[in-house]
Amino acid sequence: MSNLTRFDPFPLEPMSELFQGLFRPLHGGAGGNAPLADIKVDVTESDTEYTVKAELPGVEKDDIDVKIDGNLLSISAKVERKQELKDGERVIRRERYSGAVSRSFSLVSEINEATAAAQYKDGVLSLTLPKKAASERKRLPIN
Repeated sequence: MSNLTRFDPFPLEPMSELFQGLFRPLHGGAGGNAPLADIKVDVTESDTEYTVKAELPGVEKDDIDVKIDGNLLSISAKVERKQELKDGERVIRRERYSGAVSRSFSLVSEINEATAAAQYKDGVLSLTLPKKAASERKRLPIN
């Protein structure tokens, strides 16, 4: 019984890293058409608003779509890469993604869509999302 070993789901051995790389194309990793993965976001909150910063490198401003529905925020973008090959050239490896990416999540408070603002600069989408004023709870009389 002295030869018992504990199973480690996250080994740091180089050989296991090598074999994990073989399966990356199956789940969208670094092979063929690797997506931006998820849209990486930072969300901060104050008493009156949320601030969201989303990384969208290489995306044109006109290809970004932000939708607000109550407390649900959806960010989607279309990424297009022009493929220009000169005579005699061939593609050896293509890792730059072309396609669509999206991310949706709920916030605790509802968002006031009328005063929400968005800005896109240097590959970062910045959203300022004011919270809707909480309505007072009304006590319902029982007859």
